Amino acid sequence: MIPVSPPDPQLKFTMNMSAFDRRILICTTGMSPQVVTETLFALAVRPSAGQQPWVPTEVHLISTRQGAEHARLNLLSTTPGWFHKLRADYGLPPILFTPEHIHCIEAQDGQPLEDIRTPADNEATADRIAELIRSFSQQESAQLHVSIAGGRKTMGYYLGYAMSLYGRAQDRLSHVLVNGAFESHPEFYYPTPYERVIHTRDPKNPLALDCRNAQVDLAEIPFVRLRDGLPQRLLHGHARFTETIEIANLAHASPVLRIDLRRRSVEVSGLPVALGESGFALYAWLAKRALTDEPEVDWTDPAQWDGEFVPLVRRLFGEFDSVSERIEESLRRNFKERSNETAHYFLPLLSRVNKALEEALGEALARRVQVVRVGEKRGRSAETGSRYRLPADLPIEIES
Repeated sequence: MIPVSPPDPQLKFTMNMSAFDRRILICTTGMSPQVVTETLFALAVRPSAGQQPWVPTEVHLISTRQGAEHARLNLLSTTPGWFHKLRADYGLPPILFTPEHIHCIEAQDGQPLEDIRTPADNEATADRIAELIRSFSQQESAQLHVSIAGGRKTMGYYLGYAMSLYGRAQDRLSHVLVNGAFESHPEFYYPTPYERVIHTRDPKNPLALDCRNAQVDLAEIPFVRLRDGLPQRLLHGHARFTETIEIANLAHASPVLRIDLRRRSVEVSGLPVALGESGFALYAWLAKRALTDEPEVDWTDPAQWDGEFVPLVRRLFGEFDSVSERIEESLRRNFKERSNETAHYFLPLLSRVNKALEEALGEALARRVQVVRVGEKRGRSAETGSRYRLPADLPIEIES
């Protein structure tokens, strides 16, 4: 029986200092499942200088069919069961890692991928990785540590890109580094606290190596966080990797606003935005004025709201339609009951419009098409005395 050294007493004292109740380690592997134990060792047992040990509460692994089975047999079996051995050798607390935590990449027909070779295989891999990172990042009380060390290079690339799309301030990305002949050695899984001998793979001159002497380091990789610029539907709903990338890139391109008055639809750079009936009427009014020499609206001026907005509402929905009657009745009642002040009607509506734009487009793109305040009237509050318009130089197309 292999002797087990007692765990470092300082480890028990510091290992659970993370502020997050759910700590998720995510790795990709090919035919080298050692990445999981090496990364866990570097995080929980021997962290970098100045770093506290970080012990995950669960581990998730992403691989192809063959890689998933290879990992299961080497890490989770009774023998050799290297994941369980690592925990026992260093007295680590329970960590949730079962065969159900090994996620196999599937082809479009639902069958597990044997390898990643074709463009279709790469798309399936990207979608699977991105969806897992997105789903894990939804819980605010969870912290992710993602390793890009294992599997094919494309898997590491997709993991890193997925972290840029969905990663938060508390999440981390890293690569594990192993020294000398221990690197990629099929018999090395982590530095043991006792003597364990393996041999170099030179068939003519195999040299003995003691696993105690292996050096395992973790290189943390900084990444650009694009999460705040994504629409909410991409953060909380399923989307393909390529679709998410395309939408993220729109935030850096010149937006084009298209409004179809007959269909009562709004699109920004091809992305539909649902504004509701009243919201669409307000946004269409501002868009029409943006195409004139007087783009700013002053909705305290009856000549504007009664002379422009109300007729537009009647045109959009019909003069005797219930929607038109409801909007007009609410506007006139507000005007009558609040000392001829209509800002109390428009401001909440404006807030809903801007919020809908942000949810549909993401913060970065929405900021370029949202309604902005441009001035104040003397003697009035900033909200009720301001004028509003769409951003200057915004390309607008209106179809009647």
